[in-house]
Amino acid sequence: MLTPHENATIGGVLREAAAAFGGRPLLVAPPNAARAYDPEGRTITYAQAAQAVQGLMDRYRAAGYGQGHRIALLLENRLEHMLHKLAMNALGICCVPVNPDYRPRELAYLIDHAHVDLAVVLPSRWIGWQAGAREAAWQPPAVTFEQFDAALPAALTPATSWTPEAGTPASILYTSGTTGRPKGCVLSHRYELAAGAYYATRGGLVHFRPEGERIYNPLPLFHVNASILSFYAALLTGSCQIQTDRFQPTRWWQEVRDTRATIVHYLGVIVQMLCVQPPSPGDRDHCVRFGMGAGVEPQLHAAFEERFGFPLLELWGMTENVRILVDSMPPRQVGTRAFGRATPGIEVRVADDAGENVPDGTPGEMLIRHSAETPRKDFFSGYLDDEAATEAAWRGGWFHTGDVVTRDATGMLHFVERRKNIIRRSGENIAAAEVEAWLLTHPDVELAAVMAVPDEVREEEVLACIVLKPHAHHAEDREALLRSLFTHCEAGLAYFKAPGWVWFTDRIPTTGTQKIQKHSIFGPGVDPRSLPGMHDLRAWKKRQRQQA
Repeated sequence: MLTPHENATIGGVLREAAAAFGGRPLLVAPPNAARAYDPEGRTITYAQAAQAVQGLMDRYRAAGYGQGHRIALLLENRLEHMLHKLAMNALGICCVPVNPDYRPRELAYLIDHAHVDLAVVLPSRWIGWQAGAREAAWQPPAVTFEQFDAALPAALTPATSWTPEAGTPASILYTSGTTGRPKGCVLSHRYELAAGAYYATRGGLVHFRPEGERIYNPLPLFHVNASILSFYAALLTGSCQIQTDRFQPTRWWQEVRDTRATIVHYLGVIVQMLCVQPPSPGDRDHCVRFGMGAGVEPQLHAAFEERFGFPLLELWGMTENVRILVDSMPPRQVGTRAFGRATPGIEVRVADDAGENVPDGTPGEMLIRHSAETPRKDFFSGYLDDEAATEAAWRGGWFHTGDVVTRDATGMLHFVERRKNIIRRSGENIAAAEVEAWLLTHPDVELAAVMAVPDEVREEEVLACIVLKPHAHHAEDREALLRSLFTHCEAGLAYFKAPGWVWFTDRIPTTGTQKIQKHSIFGPGVDPRSLPGMHDLRAWKKRQRQQA
């Protein structure tokens, strides 16, 4: 395993890895006859990756891109995403991955907030990107990745340096904030390499063998899990990342077998969907040694392991710090929402609202830091252009995760719930405040309160409680009103953020300062989904088709 030093950069580590592991596979696309690209699959070795990255570096540099520039990548889960990211990082360019489900207003926000200097876009996403660019105040150049060599636009302001340092921004990943629009988490070279090294050295059942592992990760490359956590663990250990285009339960096992995967990454929704597949004699016909993920339902945990024959290791991480905690040391606490203990490099406190430690067994917010001497070491660099939010998250010298946990007498941490006003749906973090703000722009909505409700497949779903304006209060055609509200959400929000449930009410309780009291809308122990007048819109939530 390569051990990056304190001043290591991504480009330097790639060169070391290519020299050490040259002929080994680094990136793999599994075969998929239904896929328009690489239907027979594709493998890129370390040496091939280094050569391709050098070619991309030469092209970027010749066009004037380098230290200080930010480039948006809208390449979905293509292997080219990682090649472009590596090339950009080696030149000091910061990568801004783009969620392909973003609507034009969300794209416009990203373009303006990150002030990207260029966008590299799939041809199938070009029309959508242009629609977002038209709504943005800032107008950066853009190119399809197929035209990259022939038509790369020159940098508007050419770079003068191409020598990044460990603290140079490598990525800006957008994560849902609690007060509205997403925040841009700035991640340095040091952060990304430290995340991979931390994963690869967790010990116990998380053991990377000298010959390398084959990590099957179906999660999107615009998230921290696939593009940073598993990828850099692979790069540092001579392993490979198997990158499918998207999770499909009917394709999962075939791809895992075809690619001889030894590690799989999962979310709770993936486990649920795999468990409802009909039992098969091939359930244990695979090479998987362990799964890494979060959110498995406690009642499915042991049953999954028994049926499929490998442990699901529950972990905790977030974009601001993805040096993971994981329950990998036997005996594990299967089915208890346990996710590991504090370790050197991640100190943990469990605190009440006043910041005071709570006794073991008592729920409290999880606060973390690297150490007393260097609390922010290997964490994110901060929220882009939002020092106030960064310092608020770090108040008292500890990072406030917003997750409520308990700690038992052995030091094991157990997840309870999210303290932040965040909805977790199929691995996507959705800010209730962002959905509320958009709903309030509908001409019929007077007040909106958005919250999470349980979902048997997606973990959580979005529920919108809506007070209508007087002119719409007695609308007879509720179907037309619901369609109008949903179409409005589709126009301004990624499909997964739209309400899956809608409930109309005459009143939403507020405090004397007009803050909504969500805990008072429904009584204790009430499942809102079962209430009269609740409208189930989940079947309406679908990804938009790609446009050529």
